[in-house]
Amino acid sequence: MTDSILSKAATMEIPINSNGDSRTAEDDSLEQGAQIGGSLDEIVGTLPVNMDLQQVMVSGPNLNETSIVSGGYGGAAEGIIPTSSIKDIRFKSRGITPSHSATSWIANQPGHYPAPSMHHSNSHPSMMSEEAAKGVAVEKFDSVKKWSINTYKCTKQMFSERFGRGTKTVDMELEAQIDVLRETKMKYEHILRLARELTNHFYNMVQTQQALGDTFADLSQKSPELQDEFGFNAETQRLLCKNGETLLGAINFFVSSINTLVNKTMEDTLMTIKMYENARLEFDAYRADLEELSVGPRDAAAMVRIEMAQQQYQIHKDKYERLHSDVSIKLKFLEENKVKVMHKQLLLFHNAVSAYFAGNQQQLEQTLRQFNVKLKPPGSDKPSWLEEQ
Repeated sequence: MTDSILSKAATMEIPINSNGDSRTAEDDSLEQGAQIGGSLDEIVGTLPVNMDLQQVMVSGPNLNETSIVSGGYGGAAEGIIPTSSIKDIRFKSRGITPSHSATSWIANQPGHYPAPSMHHSNSHPSMMSEEAAKGVAVEKFDSVKKWSINTYKCTKQMFSERFGRGTKTVDMELEAQIDVLRETKMKYEHILRLARELTNHFYNMVQTQQALGDTFADLSQKSPELQDEFGFNAETQRLLCKNGETLLGAINFFVSSINTLVNKTMEDTLMTIKMYENARLEFDAYRADLEELSVGPRDAAAMVRIEMAQQQYQIHKDKYERLHSDVSIKLKFLEENKVKVMHKQLLLFHNAVSAYFAGNQQQLEQTLRQFNVKLKPPGSDKPSWLEEQ
């Protein structure tokens, strides 16, 4: 009895296959699971056609929370079939092979819309951003490279001209007109500076005359014995103050017109001249580069460099010629505009100053009307009470 019990216990602990070889519990469970799967396929095949497999599954235990335990013929090992095998069996009953998953079966049902791929939607913008960043980096690198090459060539040309080793493209007539313009601008800036100083001094004088006239009028009321004398002087200072304000309006108009001519019209022309001079330097730099390559060897690599230099030379030549034409046109129109503006402003300044110091109030007012000069009302220069807060 004892020997039979020990032999049976030993048989349960160490399973033996048909060939007498020892097997692990995992191998037996896989084999028995396959056998159970095959037997369940046969059972499913015997179900009635009109009977839904889902009803059978609902009536039985919850396969998602249980596992099937089976044993072999005469073997003591336990085989565990996962619930996914049961799901494959349910799909077989609907004509789906066991290799299909639950997701693929649900996706084939009518009225079902597949869920979007989150991995694709997240990776696509990141790839686009990386490509955009690479494109911007390449553009910046190319621009820096072109700027470096251009700066090197222009610096080399500039030093060559300074030390007398390089040639320079010069238009003598245009260069003379540019020199005249720069000298004229310096003289007009001096006139503008003096006119502003005159305006400040004359404004202070007018303010002093107004204060003096107010004081004379006050003393005229408080000094009966000198009432007439204080009254005459107060009236004279008030008249001078009124004429002074009219003259200040004419001088301010003169200063504003000269400022526009110097700091806008002339400055715009000088900016075009500066662009023209830079284009001239670049043109001479690439011309010298092309001449240097032309006298060198004529192998295949040299011919490629010569062709590229020829293209750059033509580009900068066109730019130089275009700016040369722009400078010539602007200098011509600037000269005409300068004569027209200065003729009007100098006549205004002369007539206004002469009428003021001659004491001719009517002529002074007529001069301002002749040149369409509008006087600001008294106190308009003072800030409002909102601006003072």
